[in-house]
Amino acid sequence: MRPKMLPCLALLLLTACNPESAMNQERAAAEADVAQGGRGLAKLNPSPRKAYELVLRLKDAPGDFAVVEGVAQYDVINEDQCGHIEPATGTAARITSQEPVQLRKVADGEYRGTLYVDRMLDEDYYGRGVCRWEFSGAGAMLKATGAEDETRFLTFVDAKPLTDGSAHTLYYPDLVYPRADRVPNFPASGEPDRSGYAADLQDKLFTISLSASEVAP
Repeated sequence: MRPKMLPCLALLLLTACNPESAMNQERAAAEADVAQGGRGLAKLNPSPRKAYELVLRLKDAPGDFAVVEGVAQYDVINEDQCGHIEPATGTAARITSQEPVQLRKVADGEYRGTLYVDRMLDEDYYGRGVCRWEFSGAGAMLKATGAEDETRFLTFVDAKPLTDGSAHTLYYPDLVYPRADRVPNFPASGEPDRSGYAADLQDKLFTISLSASEVAP
């Protein structure tokens, strides 16, 4: 006698039997991602059109950088109308996303890549209204070889000065290249002026500059 088949192929595909359960699991995973600073259910725009060329320039660097990574940040500007509601507080969680911008070396000390200010897709992700995204800025992270304990040289520029065409320059000390003594994986965020460093370091600095210009569609 043939054994009777259990419902839904012996429950091997339980979520197929219970689409609501699968949806709840997906939403729970998305909410956990948002809590960690991720974009949750949000999607990338499949056809972005508003492009800018991001340019990173180094001057007087104490050595080479094998790792030069760009990033563009986007934030939802109407989370009260569309964002996930935190059960504990009843408030809407801010949704943000950092998307990579590939920076390619075009000359010694110069890297270029393309970012899209409309990279994120406006859509109703949580059943409470269309989430409206806005480009909030771009940045970069550089490391000498990529080793875990090396200094991370960090820079970030807000959207308006960047898209207005202003160059953003920060100074960094040679002292922490390629790594800082006794501080593994040190995050060097730079200073906008040499005077931000002790006098004995001011002639041992290098700069990282970021700028952008709009690319015609």
